[in-house]
Amino acid sequence: MSPAPQVLEHLVDVHCHPTDAPSITASSIGSLPCTLCAMSTQAGDQSKVAALARAHPDRVVPAFGYHPWWTHRISLSASAGEVPDSAAHYRALFLSESSSPPSAKLEAAFARLLPALPPPIPLADVLADVRAHLTEFPSAMLGEVGIDRVARVPFAGPSVPDADDDADGANGNGNGRGLSPFLTPLAHQLAVLEAQLALAVELRRNVSMHSVKAPAQTRALFDRMAAAHGAAWYAISVDVHSCKFSPEAWREIGNHHPNVYLSLSTAINGGIPNFVALIRECAPTRLLVESDWPDARDAPTRTWDMACMVAEIHGWPIEDTWEDTPPSDEAKWGVIRRLESNWRTFVKGGHVAPIRGIRSRERRRRDYSLDLVESDTEDEGET
Repeated sequence: MSPAPQVLEHLVDVHCHPTDAPSITASSIGSLPCTLCAMSTQAGDQSKVAALARAHPDRVVPAFGYHPWWTHRISLSASAGEVPDSAAHYRALFLSESSSPPSAKLEAAFARLLPALPPPIPLADVLADVRAHLTEFPSAMLGEVGIDRVARVPFAGPSVPDADDDADGANGNGNGRGLSPFLTPLAHQLAVLEAQLALAVELRRNVSMHSVKAPAQTRALFDRMAAAHGAAWYAISVDVHSCKFSPEAWREIGNHHPNVYLSLSTAINGGIPNFVALIRECAPTRLLVESDWPDARDAPTRTWDMACMVAEIHGWPIEDTWEDTPPSDEAKWGVIRRLESNWRTFVKGGHVAPIRGIRSRERRRRDYSLDLVESDTEDEGET
């Protein structure tokens, strides 16, 4: 059914990328029927998201942060304002993990990749940039940030890593986008992510987080954040966007981190085998919906479709009109009212830490086996 305008006004797309679309215009945002949470991902789009939020403060919630696909461009060792040596930085990142010398094939791939890579940015400069934008926009989130264990670095211009290429990425065949064989080491991704999360905790900002093929690592990350920051960690909310965890992996995270939500999109979640089970496993009060889409004109419809899927799975009514005073019996609430309530709780933060706290190190080791039960579906295309 077509949603009524007064119902759509209460819909929130909690994760999208409107500045990625060349079709974006002032009118395409100004005429939106719902609220968009617009994500930043790399150095080039932080200012674009800021401009969008300044122009449409009533329709856009901005998010500022550096996505794991671009963390190879960040130097952990350089001082603020320094321009690190590109060859040394990228060689250390991509060719130094093995104790043996790189193969001739990897050396050739690196020689091809290096000219396309920009000069690295010191992490201190990245954090200063994120801090400045979060300070300018009091309602802004940290995002999109996260970890990704499968995304390879493209040889040249494409803005989105993709796996539809030759197996080793060294020849640039397949779909023609030319993916290199190089992955950004997880330790490097985590160093960048944890620094950004520490800033979010300091400024008490909520987070939109990307996690691909890393449920156990994500759980361990959240445990470290709780151990390091205590109540301040639970004061903020974290959304694992377009979440593709297995229901078992989500149960572990959900039970131990009441400040963590999950959001779902038709673009990423619609076809995965455990989609329905994951929605049923998540507490109804911690579900959110998103489009994860670049074109703002399509985002409301995609988010609405996701909301309707959630409603069908849970047996919730779908509103065709809107009453300002909700039914006193929450069991009679429709899906949009429920999702709006979840969003408001997410924004408010201030969650209560679990009484049991963080479990022992020995027990956490066993949780890493959850990595084996995550969905085996392809994760490429998620942003």
